[in-house]
Amino acid sequence: MIEVNQTVSDGPERYHSMATQAKHLIEGEPNLIANLANLSALFAVLLDRINWVGFYLRDGEELVLGPFQGKPACIRIPFGQGVCGTAAHTGEAQVVPDVYAFAGHIACDADSRSEIVLPIRRDGHVVGVLDIDSPLPGRFTDADRSGLEEIVAIIEKGCDFTAY
Repeated sequence: MIEVNQTVSDGPERYHSMATQAKHLIEGEPNLIANLANLSALFAVLLDRINWVGFYLRDGEELVLGPFQGKPACIRIPFGQGVCGTAAHTGEAQVVPDVYAFAGHIACDADSRSEIVLPIRRDGHVVGVLDIDSPLPGRFTDADRSGLEEIVAIIEKGCDFTAY
């Protein structure tokens, strides 16, 4: 059984601890869905002020819903649409303080007010995204982006995205 350290303070220390825990969770396990399910649960336990966290995986020029924690979500998102589709299309992280001010936002959950989405790459190509929503406007910052990028790098290295 893997112990989840929930006593980490806010800031870079929190993300470094999460990265260490993420690495241990997926170490030696090749199954992508199992790994992403565990990681979404880890994020749900350790991140405060969020209402949805999960993964979308590439299916042609769309993203399809993968493992997540939260309310039921949109199943398919075309590249270039919404925050997730924009991250997948541009290959750049999206930090959105107010989703209602984001042109083309796809409202899967009306309770979500801010969002952060990070692309996941394999061999230079986007194979999915990590998506985190909050009911609070302005919840995510560049510090969150930076910390989560460390974890995404672990996911890219430790998970088998061969099919994507």
